[in-house]
Amino acid sequence: MTAPLTPPHQPHQHSPNDDPWQSPPTGHASLHAKDAKDAEDAEESPELKADLRDAAVVLVAVAVLGVALGLLWLWLAPRVPLISNDKAVFLKDTEGEEAVGADGAFVLLALAFGAVSAAAVFWFRRRGGIALVVALAVGGLLGSLLAWGIGVWFGPTQDVVAHAREVGQGVTFDAYLELRAKGALLAWSVAAMVVHLALTALFGPRDPEPEWPPQYGAPGTEQPPGPGAA
Repeated sequence: MTAPLTPPHQPHQHSPNDDPWQSPPTGHASLHAKDAKDAEDAEESPELKADLRDAAVVLVAVAVLGVALGLLWLWLAPRVPLISNDKAVFLKDTEGEEAVGADGAFVLLALAFGAVSAAAVFWFRRRGGIALVVALAVGGLLGSLLAWGIGVWFGPTQDVVAHAREVGQGVTFDAYLELRAKGALLAWSVAAMVVHLALTALFGPRDPEPEWPPQYGAPGTEQPPGPGAA
């Protein structure tokens, strides 16, 4: 009686699921990534619209404040006294600093308006954002231009010769209000951006710390099972 024949040794066929180091299928990963991206875009879309809406409101409100800046500049800026004779119009005080004082008054008022507007925007929104900073900068520039125009328009006439003839010879009158240093138009925007960024850095909300997955080999973590582990 012969012993039964033993079948030849067949090597074990490993299925893809037997490999513990196998990466997940790329199709499912890309699908999950796409769903996560769509969900993130859906959350950011209303927030972006709210940022743009608030930025538009801030831009218009800050620009309208230029009316107040122009009236204050017209009221507080020192006047340049002029006097005329039968031949020409002269400065009454050749060593006076009233012309420089008008530029200085505009700069100081613009800096104050920039700081106050930035603080008000931060209190209203309680967060930062590039849209708000751009709105403050553009609104401050438009407000400064409007203030400059109001000061010149409602101030003394720019026709100095006609004004001198009207008041008569030897009578002191005020020169028209002029902004000689055009860089003063940027004071509002610069002050608003600096103050808003400082307030955001000091009192703005903080982003949560990211949670990193545990790294194998780090202290306190378990080592992954090897390929031959049961």
